[in-house]
Amino acid sequence: MKKVPIISEEKVEFKILDVKLVGSNTVVFRLEDGTIVKVKVDIDRAAVAIDYKNPDGTPHYNIGTGLRLTIIPKDKKFYIPKSKLKRGHSKERTLKPI
Repeated sequence: MKKVPIISEEKVEFKILDVKLVGSNTVVFRLEDGTIVKVKVDIDRAAVAIDYKNPDGTPHYNIGTGLRLTIIPKDKKFYIPKSKLKRGHSKERTLKPI
């Protein structure tokens, strides 16, 4: 069997940037039926290219994002199959204000 040479693609080097949240990362919507939808956005990673620029000369960024949706029904109820509930003794947690 003949080995096929692997062509190495040119790589772009990036510098990872620190990210600081400005304002809130959560937006809350109320639907017509009373359901609440919360949309939370996070930046998992932000970086700027060190040795590459966009064709117009501006910096080239690589941004990794995360999106989380939380749906809260109007009646604020949800269901879990009994088979998924933990068995045995459980200590009740009490939350104390800070």
